[in-house]
Amino acid sequence: MTPDPRRLLPSAEPVSLIDPQGRAADSPSHALPDDATLLRSLGSLITARRLNDQAYALVRQGRLAVYPSSHGQEACQVAAAQVLEAGDWLFPTYRDTVAAVVKGVDPVEALSLLKGDWHCGYDPYLHHVAPHATPLATQLPHAVGVAHAARLRGEPTVVMAMCGDGGTSEGDFHEALNFAAVFQAPVVFFVQNNEYAISVPLSRQSAAPSLAHKGIGYGVNAERVDGNDMAALLAVLGAAVERARAGEGPQLIEAHTYRMQAHTNADDATRYRDDADVEAWKDRDPIQRLRAHLRERELFTDEIEAGFTAEAERVAAHLRDGLNRDIEPDPEDLFAYVYASPTPQLREQAALVADELSREGAN
Repeated sequence: MTPDPRRLLPSAEPVSLIDPQGRAADSPSHALPDDATLLRSLGSLITARRLNDQAYALVRQGRLAVYPSSHGQEACQVAAAQVLEAGDWLFPTYRDTVAAVVKGVDPVEALSLLKGDWHCGYDPYLHHVAPHATPLATQLPHAVGVAHAARLRGEPTVVMAMCGDGGTSEGDFHEALNFAAVFQAPVVFFVQNNEYAISVPLSRQSAAPSLAHKGIGYGVNAERVDGNDMAALLAVLGAAVERARAGEGPQLIEAHTYRMQAHTNADDATRYRDDADVEAWKDRDPIQRLRAHLRERELFTDEIEAGFTAEAERVAAHLRDGLNRDIEPDPEDLFAYVYASPTPQLREQAALVADELSREGAN
């Protein structure tokens, strides 16, 4: 059945439930999440910010090779994982470490890839979190495949497929949306529009009214949301997950946010954006916004904040301890996990390396 084009149009303005000053805003389509959920989310946001800052420090100490920070985008990260059930899958990008951690991955394991110790660092099947994808948008067709397979098996699984605004310029993005729409796969495409694809501004990537409008051409329901509003993200993403689970097909959500820090520690953001633009976004910080809202309603006390801060420091200490441990690499691992049944060429290469190592040991 051809979908009603009017239902495919995203809202003219991004959905917002709490303004930058912390005041509740009326929305005709979404209700404010309950108090317990908002309070729990604030705790996760505080931990997420501490994790980002700790990881950035570990890069400077040489314990991480690179780190793409989500400082300022933590609300998107927390909400994406929080609206999922245990059996749902998360397909993250390289910037979505926080989302993987909120989904249950140990932060040390989540950052092993960026340290260069291991191929992934965690068991994707244990947590239902796919390996972090460094190439842009390549994980999106994989996410659709998992969602389609779950639908064929009659499972209630929903897949959260994350990407950035730069990822929407890749062919994989369009192929994934088309495939998902045709086969009505239960997948939520979550685009974190942080204004820049490394150094390329959104205006040089797309002439569409919004990235959410890209869903129309594929028959995918789409919505826009304030990516620095934790309450709105929970409401919009939660509704999208439930629609997908109910058999209404794929959903496209665009979150409007901002990358407060450089693309990675190897990037100099001052070469392509003004400090004034960054400063303007500080007043829209997702932690400050939710904290102000809960303080105003006397739901967030100094005692609760102290507890949240202590938990954030515990996670940071765990991350430091884990990444400060030197790991002795085993050369045999280069060959052990390439094929289920090693090829003759792989056995030959493994034997060659073993022989060279034995000769070094003899000397």
